[in-house]
Parts: sequence; C-alpha cells; structure tokens
Amino acid sequence: MSAQDPTPFGALREQLHQAAEVFAGGRDALEGILLGMVDDVDRAVNEPLEIFPVCHHSPASAMAMARRLREKQPKVVYLELCEDMAPLLNELRNCRLPVAVQAFASEIDGFPAEWAPLSVVAPITEASAEYQAIAYALDTPGVELVLVDRSSDHVFQWDALGQQPEEPREQRAADAEASEEGRPAESGAALHGEAVGIEIGDLRPRFAELEEHLLRHGKVRHWSEWWHQYVEVPLGDGDHDTYRQVMFLIGSLFRRLAPGDGDRVRVDEERERYMWTRMRHHLAAGSIDPADCLYVCGAFHAASRVEQFGVAGSDTYRIAPPSGTTWQHGLIPSSHAAIESQFGLASGSVSIAATQWAKNLKRTRVRPYRLAGQAGTAGPRAGKGAAVPVPAPQPPFEDRLSGFLRRPPVIDTLDEAELLGWSVDIVRAARRNGYLASTADAIAVFETSILLAGMRDRAKPTPYDFQDAAVTCIEKDGVPGRRDVARLVEIMMGGDRIGRVGYDALPPLARDVHDRLAPLGLKMEQRGVKRALLDLMGSPELRPCSDVLWMLRRLLPPGAARPIMGERRLGERSLQESWDLALGTHQRALIELGYEGVSIEQVLEQRLRRTAYGPRATAAEVLGAVEDAVLYLGSRRLADELGTRALEVLAAERSVDGAPEVLRRVRRLLAYYRTAEPELPSWIESFVRAGYAHYCTLLPTAFTEEDATVRQVAAMLGFLFGMESLALSLGCDRSQLELAVAQSHPLEPSRTALLWAAQVQLGTVSREELRTRCDDMLGNPLVVPAFPRYLSGFVHALEPVPALTDLVVEMVSNAFGRLPDPVLLPWLPTLITTLKGGGAELAPLLIREAGRIFPGRLAALDAWTPPWRAEQAPRAERSARGAAGAALLAEHPTACDALAGLLGCDGGWTTPQSGGAVLPARHPSTATALAQLLAAG
Repeated sequence: MSAQDPTPFGALREQLHQAAEVFAGGRDALEGILLGMVDDVDRAVNEPLEIFPVCHHSPASAMAMARRLREKQPKVVYLELCEDMAPLLNELRNCRLPVAVQAFASEIDGFPAEWAPLSVVAPITEASAEYQAIAYALDTPGVELVLVDRSSDHVFQWDALGQQPEEPREQRAADAEASEEGRPAESGAALHGEAVGIEIGDLRPRFAELEEHLLRHGKVRHWSEWWHQYVEVPLGDGDHDTYRQVMFLIGSLFRRLAPGDGDRVRVDEERERYMWTRMRHHLAAGSIDPADCLYVCGAFHAASRVEQFGVAGSDTYRIAPPSGTTWQHGLIPSSHAAIESQFGLASGSVSIAATQWAKNLKRTRVRPYRLAGQAGTAGPRAGKGAAVPVPAPQPPFEDRLSGFLRRPPVIDTLDEAELLGWSVDIVRAARRNGYLASTADAIAVFETSILLAGMRDRAKPTPYDFQDAAVTCIEKDGVPGRRDVARLVEIMMGGDRIGRVGYDALPPLARDVHDRLAPLGLKMEQRGVKRALLDLMGSPELRPCSDVLWMLRRLLPPGAARPIMGERRLGERSLQESWDLALGTHQRALIELGYEGVSIEQVLEQRLRRTAYGPRATAAEVLGAVEDAVLYLGSRRLADELGTRALEVLAAERSVDGAPEVLRRVRRLLAYYRTAEPELPSWIESFVRAGYAHYCTLLPTAFTEEDATVRQVAAMLGFLFGMESLALSLGCDRSQLELAVAQSHPLEPSRTALLWAAQVQLGTVSREELRTRCDDMLGNPLVVPAFPRYLSGFVHALEPVPALTDLVVEMVSNAFGRLPDPVLLPWLPTLITTLKGGGAELAPLLIREAGRIFPGRLAALDAWTPPWRAEQAPRAERSARGAAGAALLAEHPTACDALAGLLGCDGGWTTPQSGGAVLPARHPSTATALAQLLAAG
C-alpha cells in the first residue's frame, strides 16, 4: 500500500491494515475504524486554515498554544467560544483568574417558563489554551479575535427541540470517583450555580467500556489521572506537528467509538456546522488569507466529518435567528473546585494541572501570554508595544504519529528533592489540621509514593500516587478536622484557587453597592467574613449603609449579609447594628443582581412586582410584598399598588390555605398604618371589607372541609372577629358572620370546639353553657379519649377569642383533677403532643394565665380554691337577685327624660306590669319558633 500511497501517512495506513489483518482476520469494522482515524488526521492536517486542537484546562495544550502563537503570529484567531461573549473578554485583565464569562437571562421569551433563569458560563484559567489565545489576541496590535461558537441563545434553542435544558455535565465515572470517599463539598464548588458550562475541548471517551479498559490497564483510578500520565507528560515537550497529530488522533478515536447518543451527537454536529459557517463568512467578508489564521477548537470537533468542514466546505447551512430573550453578560468568580464539579473532573485535577503548568514553564522557559494588568499573575507579559517577529516559513508536515506510537514511554527519573519536599509539606499541613503526624509519617509517605509508582509501572511518582500514599500513611482511620488528607494534598499542590472579578469589571449595580458601603471602611471585595459595627445614633451618616445592608439581606443568599445585632420591623429602627458580611465570597450572586437592574432598589421593586403579579401569587405573598415595600423601600406608591393587587388576589382565592399568614400580615400592617399615618390607606380598608365578606362566605365550608386545618379555620375566625369593629365601621353587616356561624356544622372535635368558641364570642352560647358542656365531656367515658382534640380546638380558639384563656386553663385543671390515673396517664402524652404540635405559638397565653391564677408557692396550694369554684355561689345569688328587675331608671328618671327630649320623644312613663311582657303572651308562635331554633343550634 505504501508504494501506491505517497502521502505522509501511507506507511501508517499500511501498518494499521496489517494490524487489522492479524487481530481481526480480514477487513471488518476494526480496519475501518483504524484507517478512518488516519483519514481524519490527514484531513485536519491538510486543511488550509490551521486547526489547533486542544483539551480544556490542559497544561500541554496551553504550552503548545503559547509556542505556536510565538512561531506563527496569526493575524486572526478563531476561538471555540460563544460569540456573544466577545465584548467581555477585555475585562479579564481586571480580574484574578480563574473567572467565568457568563450569559444570564432572567426574563425569557421563546423557551419553557420552567427553565428560567437561563445561565451559561465559560470558565477560564491561566493554565488553559483559550486564555493564551485571548491574551495574545487582545495585547498584540493588528490581531483580531473572533468567537465562532453558537451563541448563548442557541445553546438553549437547540436543547428546546428535545424540551430539556442541557445539563452542566453528566455525573459520570470521574464525578463519582471524586466523591467516593464521602468528602464534604467545598464552598468553591457551587460558584457556577446551576449554569450550563461551555468548555473548549471535552476529551473523554463516550464509550464506557473503552474508558474502563484504559483505566484498568493504565493502573489508575480515574480519567484525569490517565490523561495526566499518558497524554500530558508525553506531549509536554513534544513539537508542534506531533502535538497536533496526536490530538487529532485522540479526537478521532473518541468520536468513532462514541455510542449512539443522538441528542449529544446532534448538538456536536450543529456546533461544527455553526463554527465553520461563521469562519467562512468572516474570511469572505474581510478577504482574509486562511494561512494567516488559527482556529482553536476542541480535538473532538477537529475530527469533524460534517459537510461544512473546511474553508471549501458546503455553504448550505443556515443559522437560526435568536429568540426574543434579552441576555445580560458579565464575569463571575470561578474556582478549581467549581470547574471540576461542573465538567465531571476528578477532585484536585485542575489544581494539579495548574501546578504542572508552572513546572512546565520553569523547565522549558516558554514565555506564556498574559493580559497586561492581569491581577494575580506574575512573569513576562506580551506588551502592546512589543515587536512582532516575522514567522518563519513552515516546511511540509511529516508523519509524526508513527514514531510517537512506536516510541516506548519516557521513564522520568525520580526527583527525590521534589518528593521529599512534598512529604514534609503534607505532614506540616496535617499537623495544622489536627492530625498526629510526625517525621516518621513523612518518611513513610516518601517510601510509599515510590512503592505505589513502582506497582503502577512508573519510575516517578505522580501527584496522584503521592496523594494515595499520604492518605494511607497519615489519615489512617480518622479525620480530626473538616479537611481530609486528600483535600490537604490538593491544597498543597496548588489549592482551590478562587478567582475574583475586579471593581472595574463589575456591573453598575455591584459597583454602586461597593461605593455605598465604602463608609464602613471594610474591604468588601475580599473573600471571608467581615464584621461591621454601625452606631446609628452616634454616626447617623451610616444609616444609608444600614438601608443597603438590609436590602442585600433580602436579595442575596443568607450568608452574604447576616445581622448579628439589630432588627428592622415595621415602625421600628435599630440604634446599633452588627453585621457579618461576606460579599466577596458571594460575589457571583451580587453580580447576577446587576443583570436585573442598575440599583438594588430597582431590582427589589422588580422582584416584588414579579411576586405580586405572578400567576400563582397568593394573597399572603402579595401582602408580604407590600410589607417589604414599606420596610425596605419606604415607597407608599408601590405599597398602594401592591395592596390593590392583594385585594384582587384575595377575591379570586377559593381556599383558606393562606388565612394564617394573611391574618398575621394584615394585623402588622394595620398596626403600622395606625401609628405612622394620619389615616388608613384606601386599599387596606377595601381589603378588610372584602376579606370580611370573603371569609364569611368560606366559613361554613371550611368547618367541614377535610383539606382545611384547624389553624386555618381559627385564622379565618381571627380575621373576622379581630377586624370586626373596623369592618362594621366600613359598612359590613354583622349578620353575615352570624349566619355563617349558624350554618356551620362540623363533625371533627377540634373544629366543634372552635365553633363553640365562636358562638360564645357572638353571644349565642354563654360561658356557663360552654363550661357545662366541657364538664359533661369529662364525665363521659366515651368522649374522654377525644378530649385532647377538643382541647386543641379551644387552644386555637384563643386566636379569635382570647377571652377564653381562663376557661381553657379551667378545662385542663378539671381534667387533671377529675380523671383517674388509668385514664389520665395514657391520655397525657396525647395532650402534650397536641399542645406542642397544634398550638405551640398560643401556649404562652395559657402559661401566663395559669401563672396569674395558680398560687406561686407550693405551700399555698393546699388552701387554694380555684376561682371558678369560688364564683359559683355568688353567681347564682346574683342571678336570683336580678329577677326582680332594675329599679335605677324608675328611681332617677331625669336622665332618661332629657335623652327622650333630645331625641324628640314625647311619650310618658308606663307602669311596669307584674305579669311581665304582654306581647309574647299574645303571640306565642314566634317565641315557640325561636326556642326551637335555639334548641336545634
């Protein structure tokens, strides 16, 4: 075949053909795969537009990229990154890496509503090929950087075809291995939130059996370790042609052995069509020579077989227009742990890659590209005024794959000084974290690392070998602190570096927050917790800072701004406040607020409106928005608007689920407006009037409905009785409530007790009659087991009828006094759990009343008489004496005559008849009907 195929890869094709004959016995799928891989490499290498394949966060790719950029000096760099993120890249110089470029949309148009908010992030580290390309293009005069990957909108457009958003990255084998020991997640792992991750070059087998085979024969635990051992190290010192051909080969292998995942393959091919179409359009628009360009993409996409591949590919692909969604763009902090978590990498792999990148730079003396003014970096930078060397002409490429594949693995010599330093450092770190480590442990780690490397056919221990040895020799069977030894090794190898977005790269809202909190004198941009003390009486200029902090507490996650001392409630302001602030730690949340508005007041107002006008908003939630509008914004206009909305939502509700919350918030707002305003707002008057009629209508149904709880029914009665005086003054009719109570016929004991309490409040049942009913229940052995449920209803009745507190205390006392121990002891746990679970917030009323009634000393208990027993005789005497009638008006008629004259009544006094009222005797049918109605009630 070599005689007939004069191409550089002819000899390699012949060798693979012979290998297929030996292993497969003839032409079959194996030969097609092997020869197809060579065809893919040949096709990519011969493309006029130079393709530079990379793997994400790979030091070898970054090293090769830095070398190639200095050799070729391309005038145009095409980069596989979302094209709408291009304006943000120049802001990277104001940040400390790692950071992530983010596209965010809170209000969506054209996607399912349950997807909101939409978020896409592209993390960037210094030890990555994409950062080298970005730094070169932005700081080299005359160089154009063009992002050619799908836009953030298309990321979700293509996934909308399957009606499911793309996952950040499947939790595959490495993700499970990273948490196989049950290590707790670090705080930096959540920096990306629920965003969809976009990376350059996802090189990992999509064929599970292939990955398992490579890991088993490579004697490694996870894919990151295999890649470090068999790709990173061999390619670290390789030349440009060898690097490209090997990466093309790996990408082709993984692509041809990928299983039939239709959705994922569809997205990959769409991305490749999109990128090549964008590049051809850009080349044609600027009349650019492809030889002056460099295309940086993942090795998986470099082996593409779509018809649009290459500058001479098909031009039939049409890019769909964007949806109506408005996207916001910014930079958010990232971390090594966040990148590992999102892309399914082994824990510590990105930190180890960063350490490997630093070692490669020191060993090879390659000058990397760094953005001018980049925070947190050191070393040479490519200045804008630097002279650009003239690239030397490139000779025709040669077959480097054959030599690379036949070459035996390079055996690194043991660097005893490096390994010894690692061993001493890990013992020192372990002692600081509570481990009983000693010099003997350092020696053991040193020797065990060499032993493990030998068992895995490696002469030089890798960081992963050292990590296993440290866990074996130091951790043993216990972890004294919150960090285990594996995590300590990761920190020692480079740590979980967490990036920071600089002040100049922040959105206007975040900069405004930092400016308004500047009087506190704290470095808010730093990570960690800062303590702020505000003396609002002695330093009134700090009151605006207090307002900002309370709004941040409302908008940001709980740990961002946490009050230690001080509170803010309606009508109340603290004189002194103490805060724990961690705005640097929660920088991502603060930046995402900037996507919603230019000030925190605007964002808070938008969120309150979104809550109030949401399709599932309840009256309680809208009242909460009204309260927040008054509490944090002090806006009467917004409060009136949201209050009117609360009235509309209440009128549309057909359940009583939110009655307790409605009652609590309405009481609080009424108390505030009565003390802070000269008159009540019109909306709250309308709300009370509508709520009175609304709950009167729902009351009979709620008493018998199974879904309604006792607490909800009690809250309805609390609204009706608590707001009764205001509702009646606004024109409501009390007969509505009387009819609603008369039409209620509950069957459940606790609701029956609630009904009795309501009847006492309305006057249809006397306290004596209620006391008699309770005494009868205690004397009935069939009813005694259900008495705790009656008592639960009476406890909840203290919300609408607090005057029954003494009567409830009397019921409990009578139960303890009258029931025998065989009945009381089994009943007591039920009573306690009923009071604790159903009336915990009302129990203080009972305790306070019991403390008022019962004697304070044990010695006085024997001679103590309950007040309800002491009042029985005088009460009977008063009732008998009251039968004679009142004689006060007859003895002193002057006041009554004056009132009659004022009212225009000229009638005289009538002589009282000894026989009582005459009218009932003349018309007994009415009295008889009323008696029957009362008896039935």
